[in-house]
Amino acid sequence: MSRSYFPRWRLVHPERDTDIVAPDERLPLGQNTAMGIQHVVAMFGSTILAPLLMGFDPNVAILMSGIGTLIFFLFVGGRVPSYLGSSFAFIGGVIAVTGYAGAGPNANIGVALGAIIACGLAYTIIGLIVWFIGARTGEGADWIDRLMPPVVTGSIVAVIGLNLAPIAAKGAMGGSTFDAMMALITVLCVGGVAVYTRGTTQRLLILVGLILACLIYGLFTNILGWGGAPIDFAAVRAADWLGPPSFSAPVFEAHAMSVIVPVAIILVAENLGHIKAVSAMTGQNLDKYLGRAFVGDGVATMVAGSVGGTGVTTYAENIGVMAVTRIYSTLVFVTAAFIAILLGFSPKFGALIQMIPSPVIGGMSIVVFGLIAVTGARIWVANQVDFSKNRNLIVAAVTLVLGAGNFSLEFGAFRLDGIGTATFGAILLHALLRSGKGKDVVTS
Repeated sequence: MSRSYFPRWRLVHPERDTDIVAPDERLPLGQNTAMGIQHVVAMFGSTILAPLLMGFDPNVAILMSGIGTLIFFLFVGGRVPSYLGSSFAFIGGVIAVTGYAGAGPNANIGVALGAIIACGLAYTIIGLIVWFIGARTGEGADWIDRLMPPVVTGSIVAVIGLNLAPIAAKGAMGGSTFDAMMALITVLCVGGVAVYTRGTTQRLLILVGLILACLIYGLFTNILGWGGAPIDFAAVRAADWLGPPSFSAPVFEAHAMSVIVPVAIILVAENLGHIKAVSAMTGQNLDKYLGRAFVGDGVATMVAGSVGGTGVTTYAENIGVMAVTRIYSTLVFVTAAFIAILLGFSPKFGALIQMIPSPVIGGMSIVVFGLIAVTGARIWVANQVDFSKNRNLIVAAVTLVLGAGNFSLEFGAFRLDGIGTATFGAILLHALLRSGKGKDVVTS
């Protein structure tokens, strides 16, 4: 008997029928809606922070996160639970090609959008190859694992954070001592939420820390009259509740594409990790959907870039929600997607986001970029990468220095900046050294 493209989603009541809701099961309408709202809240902090750091419109980013999630849902046939939000992997490349200084809208957004579309296309092509290999041999995931083992993916992810470190520090210092102080207070707010809270509050550390920092900034400036410019609520009061966001058109430029296209490798690593994590949590082998997941993410990134949105990726925040609730129904993410689309069409929501003070954004940059760097090291630890092997030492060491030092290569109109050279360098170096038979010695 042939299986239908979409599951049939059997209705379950978790408190009565089971303590786990599988991807092909569904909740009653009220519970499904509540879970959808929770997933929107979980992705909210990071999905709005990424466009702010790049000078993109947060409304468009939220809108395209919802549309991107629906595109992903269609490509995987509703069988892989996932929410697609703004990817931080694009930040370094976007800032490099646009020269964005970190204040207000990005005047060169079109150049970045064209490169994001090209990256999405490269990602889609990778997905089609994995889809084809997986369908023919059943080894699509194994092929990716061999090409990018944990020592490579960990190094590449760490490089993103290290490459962005100077930008974060410059943004946090701002133009005054007060700005630098507020940036550090923001860091403490996020750290305090991460360490001293539990449950839902802890999972929403970016959002809760952001709100706390804004309240403290408002206390200092609006009430006590200290430091920088007070928070201005006029734009929020004047904004309409519903209306179209500010869409932007892409501009295709060879140099910008050469810088941002390598980000596709990062997205592959992120999505691969997502599929592996969800497979472990659900007890279902989802590797057969890996190629389709890549294609869905790649197409969603192209669609987002075509109207002014950030590139998208599968979100770890939503994996955390699934791990805690043990609810993996893919229909929950359809609900979350429609809620995000509604928020995207609210100018009042966009005005509220744009009201966030720049020193707070600077502090959040330090935290987020630092977490990206540490996530790379976490990949090494979680996969027990053996650094007693010289091959692993060389791959990690060279990759980190290439990225952190922003080592660039230029061949006519084609140019690779730090993240690009580090990404391709890690993959090629590992491939060249993988057959080495020499004795492994730890250097000190």
